[in-house]
Amino acid sequence: MGAGHDHGHTHGGAPPPGTATAAYKGRLRIALGITLSVMVMEIIGGIASDSLALIADAAHMATDAVGLALALLAVHFAGRPPTSNRTFGLARAEILAALANCVLLLGVGGFLLFEAVERFITPADTDGGLTIIFAAVGMVANLISLSLLMRGQKESLNVRGAYLEVLADTLGSVAVLISATVILTTGWQAADPIASLVIGLMIVPRTVKLLRETLNVLLEAAPKGVDMAEVRAHMVALPGVADVHDLHAWTITSGMPVLSAHVVVDQSVLNSVGHEKMLHDLQGCLGSHFDVEHCTFQLEPVGHAEHEANLCH
Repeated sequence: MGAGHDHGHTHGGAPPPGTATAAYKGRLRIALGITLSVMVMEIIGGIASDSLALIADAAHMATDAVGLALALLAVHFAGRPPTSNRTFGLARAEILAALANCVLLLGVGGFLLFEAVERFITPADTDGGLTIIFAAVGMVANLISLSLLMRGQKESLNVRGAYLEVLADTLGSVAVLISATVILTTGWQAADPIASLVIGLMIVPRTVKLLRETLNVLLEAAPKGVDMAEVRAHMVALPGVADVHDLHAWTITSGMPVLSAHVVVDQSVLNSVGHEKMLHDLQGCLGSHFDVEHCTFQLEPVGHAEHEANLCH
């Protein structure tokens, strides 16, 4: 309790012991092992068949490996306990890893587009048969990694970044298979750089979407799917709540939304039900309707907001 006004703090238990990504650490490790193996195989295959599309896919696999390693490193740091200086620990490390993944993906997309244009200018003699073999193995491996990360990408921006890396690779493998088949059956060498262009163009839109979501977290926008006007309306509808001000909601990292608010309460209602009941009602309202369980409330009597404003001036 603070002098002059009442404070309330409630949680749906303590802050989560692990972030949304932590549950998928084992799967991220397996996906990383698969990605490194396929990357080496595709580099060898690309050199042997002189396929730009296959080498481009291998280059993308290299960034996938970096992205998956970043995701795992972020899980390690995010799992460290809070300190007096970092009260939420290093949970934001996962969001920074997702941001790094975006930068990597955009860089790879630009590189593939540039190299494809270069290959149009200087055509190569691609071995379609060899390319098909290596691309097929790569696609199967990518599908396995995708299945491992499918569920986690819905819960964590960090896992989604890794998932999008692997998804782009899978689509890339399909494009390489198609181009190699065209070369093998028709001899049309332009199919190889066209496949590279397709891979590059598939990467960019998904990356921009992930980048937007990541920046929203870093800029402390309201959690995805949380309508602040609706939150306020639900809180004001509770018996005894006269008004809500200084309402803020943001996301520390995936799976960890938080909210704080000053809640103006009718003094007679507060006297009759008590602080604890009022706090439980507020917590229950937000936890059940908006899936925001980590909340901090300051309960104030009517007129206290004006008092605070006068003190600030």
